[in-house]
Order: sequence, then C-alpha cells, then structure tokens
Amino acid sequence: MTDHTMHTTEAATGQPTRHESPSGEPQDKGHHHGNGHGGAHGTAHVDHSGHEIMFRNRFWVCLVLSLPVLLYSPMLQEWFGFTMPTFVGSQFVGPLFAVIIFFYGGVPFLRMAAPELRSRQPGMMTLISLAITVAFVYSLGVLFFDPASGFFWELVTLIDIMLLGHWLEMRSVRQASGALDALAKLMPDEAERVDDAGNVQTVRVDQLQAGDLVLIRPGASVPADGTVEQGASQVNESMITGESRPVAKAEGDRVIGGTINGDGSLRVRVDATGDDTALAGIMRLVLQAQQSKSRTQVLADRAAGWLFYAALAAAAITAIAWITATGFRVDVVARVATVLVIACPHALGLAVPLVVAISTSMAANEGILVRDRLALENARDLDTIMFDKTGTLTRGEQGVVDLATTAGWDKERALAMAAGAERDSEHMVARAIRAAAEESGARPVDPDDFEAIKGRGVRATVNGQTVYVGGPNLLEMLELEPPETLQTFADRTGAAGQSVVYLIADKQAVAAFALADVIRPESREAVKRLHNLGKEVVMITGDSDEVAHAVATTLEIDQYFAGVLPENKERKVAALQEQGKLVAMVGDGVNDAPALTRADVGIAIGSGTDVAVESAGIILVQSNPLDVVKIIGLSQATRRKMIQNLWWAAGYNIVAIPLAAGILAPWGIVLSPAAGALLMSLSTVVVAINAQTLRHVDLEREGSVT
Repeated sequence: MTDHTMHTTEAATGQPTRHESPSGEPQDKGHHHGNGHGGAHGTAHVDHSGHEIMFRNRFWVCLVLSLPVLLYSPMLQEWFGFTMPTFVGSQFVGPLFAVIIFFYGGVPFLRMAAPELRSRQPGMMTLISLAITVAFVYSLGVLFFDPASGFFWELVTLIDIMLLGHWLEMRSVRQASGALDALAKLMPDEAERVDDAGNVQTVRVDQLQAGDLVLIRPGASVPADGTVEQGASQVNESMITGESRPVAKAEGDRVIGGTINGDGSLRVRVDATGDDTALAGIMRLVLQAQQSKSRTQVLADRAAGWLFYAALAAAAITAIAWITATGFRVDVVARVATVLVIACPHALGLAVPLVVAISTSMAANEGILVRDRLALENARDLDTIMFDKTGTLTRGEQGVVDLATTAGWDKERALAMAAGAERDSEHMVARAIRAAAEESGARPVDPDDFEAIKGRGVRATVNGQTVYVGGPNLLEMLELEPPETLQTFADRTGAAGQSVVYLIADKQAVAAFALADVIRPESREAVKRLHNLGKEVVMITGDSDEVAHAVATTLEIDQYFAGVLPENKERKVAALQEQGKLVAMVGDGVNDAPALTRADVGIAIGSGTDVAVESAGIILVQSNPLDVVKIIGLSQATRRKMIQNLWWAAGYNIVAIPLAAGILAPWGIVLSPAAGALLMSLSTVVVAINAQTLRHVDLEREGSVT
C-alpha cells in the first residue's frame, strides 16, 4: 500500500562514522601520495602495496627455491618414479634450501603471529607459525637419523601457499582501490592565482589557500574546490561524479578540484584545499576500504584459532595415548609432529583471500566499488531498499514525458517545430525538447531568427511563421487561451506534478509538452527484480506528493515519503529499522549523507562527492539502479563461496587429525605424513577451483538464490 504521508522531523546531527583500523593487522606508516602538492596528493593512507610487493617477491623466490626441495624429496621420487643425480652431500640439497625458505618466507609469519600471541587470540598467523615451526624443528631433528621421515617438502609448499594467499589478499585490496587511487593524479601540479591587482602568477597547488582567486583556462584542470565568480564554461566532471556529459558552470556554481574545464575561461574563488577537497575525501575511501574486514574473514581467523587449540589438544592426546601404549619412541614424536603439521591446511590460507580477490575484481568490472566489505556482506540479508528519487530513480534532469496536439498537427511535426524554435537556447526546457525530437526521429526546422523572452519562453521565425514556445506565463503575455484538448492535457499532467510548455503557431496553441524529471529506463526493471527477490522498495524525495505519487505509481513502488527535507531522510531510515527491517539507502550523495550513514548498507549512486563518499559503504560508478540487484547477487554468491571454502579447507581435519593421531592404529590404519600432505594438497585444489567458479555466476540471476 502506498504511503502518501508527509512528515516533519528533526535535523540529523550525527556525523558520518569512521572505521578504525583493526587491531593486530600489520600496518605501514602513512605516506604522501603523488607529487607532493596539496589536495588528494597529500592524503596519508595505509600503503598495502608495500605488503603486496613483499609477499609477491617472497612467494616467487620461495617457489623457485622449492624446486630442489621437491625434486630431492625421497617421498616424491618414490611417488612419481624418478631419481635425481646423486653426489657427495646431495642428501642435504632439500634440507638446505628448506632452511633458506623457512628464514626468508616463513619468519614473516612468525613476526605477524606475535601480536596474536600477545593478545592471547591465536588466529591464522599463529596456526601457520605452529605448523611451519614444528615441521622445521622436527625435520632438522630427524635429518641425521631418518631423513625420509622429515617434512621438508611439506614445509616449503606450506610456506609457498601461505605467501600466495596473502599476496592475493593484498592485491585484491589494491585492485579495489586502484581506480580511486588514480584520481589523485587528476590534480594539477600548478595553478594560476590572480592577485588583488588582477595580475596572474603561477604557483604550486599546495600554496593555494581558501579565499584565493584562480584563473582556469580552457582545457585546464581545476586545481581546487571553489565557486565560479566570473565566466561560463562546460566542465567535465565524469571522473568525479560519474556524470557522462559536461556540466554547465556559470557565476555562483561550484567546481570540483581535478575536473577538466571546457572551452570557456573561469575565475574561481577557492573554498577548499588539501584534505578538505572532494578528491581528498575520495582518497580517504581508499584507507577505509583497506582497513575494513568482513565477518567471513573474521570467521576464518576464528576457525584458525579453533584449529590451533584443537591441534594442541589432539597432539597432547596423541602423545599421551602413544606413550601409554608403546612407551616413548621416535615414532611418538613423528605422530605428534604429523598431527600438528596436518592441522594447518594449506587451503585455509587461500579460502577467503581467493574469493575476496575474485569478488573484488567482479565488482570492479561491474562498476561497483566496495568501500566497506562488511556492507557487501550485509547486502545479502537486506529486506528493504530505500531509493532517493532525484538523480537515482530519475535522471535528475527535465525531459518530455508526454505530448498532446490539436487537430491538424501530429506529434512529429510539433516536436520538429518546437525543437527548431529552441535550437539556440540553452535553457533546460530547450534541451529537453531537442532531446525528445532527436529520440523520436523528428528533424528540427531551422529558424530564421531567435529571441529569448525572459521568464516566459522563446520566439522564432520558422518557415516564415512566428512560433513561440513557453509555459502559462507566455500564454498570459500573448493573451491566449489553450484549446480544450490542451487544457485537459495540462490539467491532467499538472495533477501529476509535471510542467507544461506550449507550442504556439499562428497565434494559436497547437501542442503541449509535459516535462518532468525523467525516470531512468533501468528503474522499472530494478524495482521489478527487487520485488522478485522479495524485497520491499521504498522511495524518498523532497518533491511534492503529486510528483512522488506519479513516480511511485509508474514504478509500482511499495511505499514512498514525499516532501522530506534532506536533513530528515535519516529519520525515515531509522523508522524502518525500528520496524525490524534491514535497510539499504541508495542515494545520489550530497544531501543523503546522514541517511546513508544510518542505513545498514549505504549505496551512493554516481560515485558521489563530498560527504557521500564518507558515508556510503558501496559506490556505484554508473548511475544504474539495476546495480543494486547485482550487489545483492554478489553478496550472496561471495558469502556462499567463502563458507564452502572454509569447510573444504578446514573440514578435512575432522577426518585427518584423528587419523594422524592414530585412532585406527589398532586396525593397522595409520595416516602417514605423505598421505596427510596429499589430503592438504587436495583440499587446496578444491578450494582454488571452487573460488574460480564464482567468476561464472550471473549476478543479476544470483540475487534470486537465497
């Protein structure tokens, strides 16, 4: 049932929340990105590229060094039926390279395990460190007694896999933030500052201060956020706002640092520099994306912690049972070491990073930038999607949505005549009529002259005819009354909150055009698919009830709130949450920050600027409401793959650890280190293949899978 009510609420006073860095994660010191000048270049953020390079380099070095270990492993030679050349000391080739790999590739994990141990919260690093340390110490211990029983090849492959998993995780973060990080390069190095005497001098951008007047020549980059004081131009803002067409700028309009000026010359009064610019805000998004951690990653860490205690318990029970049964022998040490090594599956280090890397890549390819991974994870459980109307469900620009003509005039002729009369006008009504003519295939008739009538419309001579285009004020000026058919049309469209513009020829109104904020063609399909998923769709707008009702009816929206001031949108989100609903807020950004912050999942359309970037968990590069369906589908698919991988990665321990401990030894069944290693390798392969299947998921259809 549609809600037609209007509510007045208190202004929101909350500020957009900031996400702190998770404790225990290794962090690099903030650095200055770019060329050293202000704006986004000066924004300090965590540099995960350093970790990525470290893990990448160590992985490749260790992988190469692992080849001699594998080739000289007696166990692998026996399995695959090959022999390597022997020479004096050849039996030490594998152990020697394994020692190098342990200290070069394994010690970083020991260092990262230290914070977990200090906080008494063992996790992945502790489990990895336990496994590689036990394998290393045991293998060295038996090297001179029984070399074939060592774990050297298992040790190096475990280190290789863990390095690969962490490299993939760091790379996924960099790829997710790469498109945003590149925005920092948009800010020019220099600006042209105008002094009080009108002289222009070239200065570095970081020397600009609020209140400075800068000259922006045609084709130049805007050096800082500010307000146009003189001049007019078209500015390309696509790299910041996602708006594909250049935006007209004149006196009093705001411009954003990093955007590109068109053919006009502008004088802009700077009002934001350095960390206060829109670009700097976007760069802060990078920091928050790097610091966010999903619940599934936390679950993986907890699983590792549980496995750590389970491994210690199983090892203790194994030692006690075997010593009681057979006395203390070398076999007992081998059995305990096998339990501890097998307890750390290679696949657990890949289970989440692989899925994160693939889902991040898929999201970026779909134009979805995930700022907070927790927001993506929450999307699967949403039951209510609230859309801001203007700029989200609609294009935020006027367009011809209906047309009526009198007898003797068809729609194509009326559009051609009106578009011709409006050819030289830059008014939004003129643009809407020209766009409608182009879309319908009507060819505008070239006017012989043109005159703009301030506040009323335009006059032109077309084919020797005097033609006017304008609204009711124009009819009043010309002392004309519209025919009954056009008056009925005007009454009907006016009731729907639409504006009416008339075409007047031969001193008679011959056509009427209904103009309104054009509904995006994707909006209908988006609402339909969300309904198919069982989601409630709500619209919120500051427009009148008539306009809201017309859009809600057209799109078959479940509920709408009209006449809501920007500062009161947050209250509407809170009201829905008080009903027990998990709410996503989808807005075009600037005025929606409190609502985006309040919502369980905040989604900014068009990549957003200002505080929208700080408030939304997910940013849609393309202003397409259908991407909300893709977000839900990706959330469901990602979560499912992560859980599957965690089961594949750790679940085999339910069988492997008891077998390694020797629970079936009375029946002659004992899991050898070789068999345990084979199980670990098998689980790694399964996890890798299962993660890759995520690439083949149809995100729009996936949303229907619950």
